[in-house]
Formats: sequence, structure tokens, C-alpha cells
Amino acid sequence: MPATAKICGLSTAPTLDAAIAGRASHVGFNFFAPSPRYVSPEQARALAQRMPGHVRRVGVYVDPDDSLLDATAGTLDAIQLHKTAPDRIAAIRARFGRAVWAAVAIKTRADLDETRRVAGAADLILYDAKTPDDAKLPGGMGVRFDWSLLDGFRHPLPWALSGGLDDGNVAEAIRRTGAPIVDVSSGVESAPGIKDVDRIATFLQRVAAS
Repeated sequence: MPATAKICGLSTAPTLDAAIAGRASHVGFNFFAPSPRYVSPEQARALAQRMPGHVRRVGVYVDPDDSLLDATAGTLDAIQLHKTAPDRIAAIRARFGRAVWAAVAIKTRADLDETRRVAGAADLILYDAKTPDDAKLPGGMGVRFDWSLLDGFRHPLPWALSGGLDDGNVAEAIRRTGAPIVDVSSGVESAPGIKDVDRIATFLQRVAAS
């Protein structure tokens, strides 16, 4: 099957429309307030109303409480969780009845052990680059990990690849890892949180050609 793409951190109608026009399979709305890509529940609902049904809506969270999920999950097809314990992942999945993506931060081969901890709680694993310990954000910083760490690894769940992807390396990433879904945020921006419609289009063209 050809790879598909998620354009993450969208916050405006023109960039959402560019993702849809470029045949993104998923779009991501970021509900982590410290992020420059943050959208309010009201913004996300307005954007979601523009979307055709075949494009999946993914909410991005960092260890969220139920009040935030109550305010936002109704517009979503999937919930993407960062820095969230496996038991909490399972509880969110059970309560909200949405597919759950569990982000696993990778820097060394040993970090892949985390996939076994979340395998029984989530529906999909998102491999992302581990950010520095003092980083304010769990992702979206243009950092990539060594894709060779995935060589020979038996993925316990469906999975997606994130971390430092852009239009210059996404074709190589797909060839190198066999990723079924690639996830981009900063790689299609002109500045942190500012998506670029041309970069979105080019990225999606590269994915489609891979």
C-alpha cells in the first residue's frame, strides 16, 4: 500500500484546504496550550466543519485531563497522546471511544521497548524523535531520529513515522522505513506555527510519488 500523510498543527482555513487538496489522509489539531500550533476547541470545530468525511481528524495532546478531552474529542476521529502513561492511554480510549495514537519518543534502540508498554492500550504507535530533556514541547521541533533503529523491528501495532520530516527527506524516509503514514508539522512551516500552503502541497506530492 502507498504511504499516506498527516499534516499536523493546522490552524487556518487556507492551510487546511491545502492539506485536503493535496490528499492528506489525516490532519492534526494541536490542543497543547504552550505550542505555537495551539488551537482552541472553537477553532478546531470550525476547521473540522470544512473537512470531507474521508480525511481523518486527529487531536494532539500532552497528558491531557478529562475536561480538555470533553471539550474537544467530539470533533475528532482519533486522539494522539504524548507523555501519557499506558494506563491513562487505556482509560482515555475506553472513555471517549476514539482511536488512540500513542507517541513513542525515540533516540536509541532501547526506546523502542516503550512500544510493548503501550501496545495493549493504543490503536497506533507514532514513532517520534526524542526532544531534549529541557524542551518545552514534546515534538514539532524539526528533530529526526536515526531511522535505522527501526530495522528489523516487529511493530506491535499499526504505526506512523514523525520527527524532522520535510519535502526533502520524506521520500527517503518512506523508502528506508516502509512507513505507512508519515506525519509532518514544522517541516511544512515558514516559521514556528505558521504553515505554508506551498510546502504542504510539495510535501504531499513527494509522499504521493513515493
